[in-house]
Amino acid sequence: MSSEFRLKLDNIKVRFGGTTALDGVDFAVSPGEIVALIGENGAGKSTLMKVLSGAVIPNEGHMSLEEKPFAPRNPQEARHSGIAMIYQELSLPATLTVQENIFLGMEISKGWILDRGKMHNVAQTALKELGHDISLETLVRNLSISDQQLVEIARASAVGCKVLILDEPTSSITRQDVQKLFSLMRNLKAQGHSIIYISHFLEEVEEIADRFVVLRDGKTVGGGKIGDTTRDKIVALMVGRQLTDLYPRSKHAFGEPLLQLEALTGETKLQSASFELRRGEVMGIFGLVGSGRTDLIRSIFGLDSIKSGKIKIGTYSGYATPSQRWAQGAGMVSEDRKGEGLAISRSIAENLILSYPQSCETSGAFSPKRMLATANEWVSKLSVKCRSTDQKIGELSGGNQQKIALARLLHHGVDLLLLDEPTRGIDVGSKKQIYEQIDNLACNGKAVLIVSSYLPELLGTCDRIAVMNRGRLSPPRNVSELTEHSVMMKAIASDLENITSNA
Repeated sequence: MSSEFRLKLDNIKVRFGGTTALDGVDFAVSPGEIVALIGENGAGKSTLMKVLSGAVIPNEGHMSLEEKPFAPRNPQEARHSGIAMIYQELSLPATLTVQENIFLGMEISKGWILDRGKMHNVAQTALKELGHDISLETLVRNLSISDQQLVEIARASAVGCKVLILDEPTSSITRQDVQKLFSLMRNLKAQGHSIIYISHFLEEVEEIADRFVVLRDGKTVGGGKIGDTTRDKIVALMVGRQLTDLYPRSKHAFGEPLLQLEALTGETKLQSASFELRRGEVMGIFGLVGSGRTDLIRSIFGLDSIKSGKIKIGTYSGYATPSQRWAQGAGMVSEDRKGEGLAISRSIAENLILSYPQSCETSGAFSPKRMLATANEWVSKLSVKCRSTDQKIGELSGGNQQKIALARLLHHGVDLLLLDEPTRGIDVGSKKQIYEQIDNLACNGKAVLIVSSYLPELLGTCDRIAVMNRGRLSPPRNVSELTEHSVMMKAIASDLENITSNA
């Protein structure tokens, strides 16, 4: 193996059951080099980083660190080897001090006693080498996000970091703090550290990285030196897929507006969203990680608070709880199937009628027999593969679970369907069935809003698409005016208002 690389990965493959998450990834980073890892959501970046950090063990492939075999069995082992992972959501205990966080889980001791003096000196040196001066006794909860990032990096440096991985580090900080972070990264690079930088913002990649590697569909599809390529070519590598007959294309007859938003602002990432969604229309919202796309759909459904702006569903105006939204004819499929979308330990039938149990009443009393009959009907309609409808839903594949989540909305008879990542992690056959259902719903006068990070499905199923960028939603445009390239360019722009038509 070439000695020019500090970390080298060859033909890494990861399978979860019947799903292939990584299908032959090659990657390398040298001492004193910043390599950007780029790809759409679902491209395999997160799985690859879990492999490096010891959280996932690959099924095939070989890894080496400083020319020695590298195969961490857990995150602690990876960290001891010199691999430091800093996630988008920082993991510092807020009630501990800076020094306590730097050595958490890696404390220095003399026998059974902590060597606080040595820890103090090492932590102070680590912060000094990073060019920053933060009191080691400060509680983390009193630090800004950018200073918390600094503590995470100092934590990595203090325990002998060889490879530093930064996952979307600029998604929650100001432009000024981005420049501070980049200055810090350049210092680390000059000291010989290897840095893997994951980001969707290509203008930042062009500014800070030496090389780039693009993942798509779990494979390495390209890469090179930043100065030797253009942003358009990188985007083409990211999205390089062709639409197929996987997506039905019926002509939709639009009716009156069913959902209307005016300058809607949330309590977290949602900054501004305005649009109308009509009966018989399928509208898509595209956005990258941290853009606020999920915050938007959760605010509409009443799961997240609204700070300002106007919202109207049918004849109902203003904020409402999720139970009120169901009563108003709106239903939602969550992107977090297992966490909040389904009751994993309950049966298929129970999950299906969860929002509308009164539909299974006979003479004022709940009828389990009627519940099973109802569930059987929907299982047949959506071709759900299961032993029986009293089987626990957690035993089904992801695609069949998603069909039940969608069937709940169909059974409830809602007019407005809010679908957040409706096909994430499911097989192609199940995707096609869900796309057909969405098309049929629009043909029958329903209104469908789809939030997705998968551009082909939005371009294949939607009538119009709007782009969410750093909390702000662009005006929706007809799909006929858009391409994967133009939508992606809007999503990665640092300032959405400065991007004109790229179709």
